[in-house]
Amino acid sequence: MSKRLLIFIYGLIAYAIGMGGLVWFILFLGSWDFLPQHINSQAPGHLPTALAINGGLMLLFAIQHSVTARPAFKKQLTKLIPPAAERSTYILLSGAIMAMFCLYWQPVEGELWRVEVQPWNTLLVSGYIAGWAIAVLATFQINHFELFGLQQVYYHVKKTAEPPARFTERLFYKVVRHPLQLGVLIGIWITPLMTITHLLLALGMTLYIFIGLHYEEKDLTAQLGARYTDYQNRVRMILPFPK
Repeated sequence: MSKRLLIFIYGLIAYAIGMGGLVWFILFLGSWDFLPQHINSQAPGHLPTALAINGGLMLLFAIQHSVTARPAFKKQLTKLIPPAAERSTYILLSGAIMAMFCLYWQPVEGELWRVEVQPWNTLLVSGYIAGWAIAVLATFQINHFELFGLQQVYYHVKKTAEPPARFTERLFYKVVRHPLQLGVLIGIWITPLMTITHLLLALGMTLYIFIGLHYEEKDLTAQLGARYTDYQNRVRMILPFPK
């Protein structure tokens, strides 16, 4: 029982770190002045150094989010840690990397656009908030607690089998197959101030999202078969337009 309880506590800590890192990253991108440091708060430095550090952070993010999410990697990982802690470990690492973006993403000189006049400034800020709200709400339309590892450690400490994963096609998921990623794309691109510093991060995240979706779609097709193929034929992946 003590081992199960420790895994449960580990899951709670991992959830707090994962959510804390995500919230910090969202605020970091918003350039909110109440933060001591945000994406546009620092003066540009040495360009090659900035590009090298930013590229390294993006590579670390891509490896952690793609490689560790593959079934083959999970199978090997659960030989070293309890299966109930696998998702929590993923979430903990995700939160830590989000925090690293906020601490170490390097500024680069230049602006693409700056919108200060009303009502356009407010509209863009509202779009940024709406994008992240869509991403968060999408997690609750599938299974937020399973996605962030809490369900696994809860059932483990209760010595109860987890309920089987369910295919969801409701609310946002009736419009696009991946509303979480759509929300992130809206959140990173709709901003009243697009500096080159922000642009590099947005481009890197966008590239990762579409590469990640390629592999996620393959995994879902292999797991769900004809049911998911039919879903693909009826509902667009990202763009919320009728087929």
